[in-house]
Amino acid sequence: MTSRTSEHAPPIWLIPLVVASALFMENMDASVIATSLPAIARDLGEDPVILKLALTSYLLSLAVFIPISGWCADRFGARPVFQTAIVVFIGSSIACAMSDSLLELIMARAAQGVGGAMMMPVGRLIMLRAVPKTRMIDAMAYLTIPALMAPVIGPPLGGYLTTFHDWRWIFWVNVPFGIGGIVLAHLYMPNARVDGDDKLDWTGFFLAGTGLATLIFGFTVYGRDILPSYLAPSMMGAGATLITGYVLRSRSVANPILDLELLRIATLRTSVTGGGVFRLGIGAIPFLLPLMLQVGFGLDAFRSGLIILAGAFGAIVMKFTAAAILRRWGFRTVLTVNALICAFFLGIYAVFTPATPHLVIAAVLLVGGFFRSLQFTALNAVAYADIPEASMSRATALVAVAQQLFTSAGVALAAFVLETSRAMRGDDQLITQDFTTAFLAIASLIAIAAFAHRRLQPAAGADVSGHRVFQL
Repeated sequence: MTSRTSEHAPPIWLIPLVVASALFMENMDASVIATSLPAIARDLGEDPVILKLALTSYLLSLAVFIPISGWCADRFGARPVFQTAIVVFIGSSIACAMSDSLLELIMARAAQGVGGAMMMPVGRLIMLRAVPKTRMIDAMAYLTIPALMAPVIGPPLGGYLTTFHDWRWIFWVNVPFGIGGIVLAHLYMPNARVDGDDKLDWTGFFLAGTGLATLIFGFTVYGRDILPSYLAPSMMGAGATLITGYVLRSRSVANPILDLELLRIATLRTSVTGGGVFRLGIGAIPFLLPLMLQVGFGLDAFRSGLIILAGAFGAIVMKFTAAAILRRWGFRTVLTVNALICAFFLGIYAVFTPATPHLVIAAVLLVGGFFRSLQFTALNAVAYADIPEASMSRATALVAVAQQLFTSAGVALAAFVLETSRAMRGDDQLITQDFTTAFLAIASLIAIAAFAHRRLQPAAGADVSGHRVFQL
């Protein structure tokens, strides 16, 4: 394979800037909609819990289309794919703003996911190919710091727009950011392409994409009066069957879209498995926390957003210290111990009540956000520590799909726990006790991730972390 780039490549620091514009828009969108879900539910006349479909449909689209994003970038060029993805994201954001029913909102969010799926892996691939392993942690932090500003701005902005104006404005704010991203990509992003004979495995794409979407959607609607009772279990069974078919087929295909053989690499495996369990729990937080503050504690969307942004500040602070922490302790120790710390802070969420001072809640979110961000940084970096250059594109696809799969499952799991808790009480209304049960369940799940990371070798990923194990 050979690569083709433009003759005059831009300075390396400009590429993270371009990618960060898209990440900023995506993260902003995710944070504002999570804050505004209760208000959207009231306006559309829907149960707040059922609005999880607006989150899940977006994540499902990511899981389905991320596998072919790398192939598209190699075949058609990174810049056109990137710009087209932003156009799709802007157009579907406008469709979200104009939605008058739950179905319309779900369909528009699914279209947003298609655009997001084509934006996310492009920047990661460029970074991994351009930056030495010894600078990978710093480079990822440099890339994500601008994007982390979105969760800081998003909750109060979403809360303000929802409380004092209209929730539809939370989607219109994507338009100027998207236009800026398109312009920056045209000016600075190299149009790199890879020449090769790899054919897209359409059968594998159908099996994996349809299987993932069907399985997760079946789990999401199970127990709700959305579809006939027999359809949800049937969809889950069909999804599992399709995924099994993909796994069997991938063993005999030369270029599978999701190369499961890469899971033999210990550092990638711990990022996908232990990291998957972690994301399953953390993926529930953007759904649970705003609901608890607004439905359980009676706060409006604006005050809820102001409290939630404390966690984003903690995440930003961590980005400046992650490299030093990983250099001192190494991936195995950080991932194992930090998973338990994150579980502890999630457990604290369970003891919050309407009488808990808002400053106390914000302080816990601030410190908890620091440790969660450290875990994400370590998981993202360790995933590619031992991946050969030739397999990097497939590795990014596999990791990205796993991340979105577990995150979307986290939203469904959180809603399932809430529904089960209030059903056991024989009440249709959510109360503080339901959120206590949910956060305790999620905290217990996150603690399990520590056991997967403990199996790493002490020196795992040392080329990336810079950690040295001294033996006597």
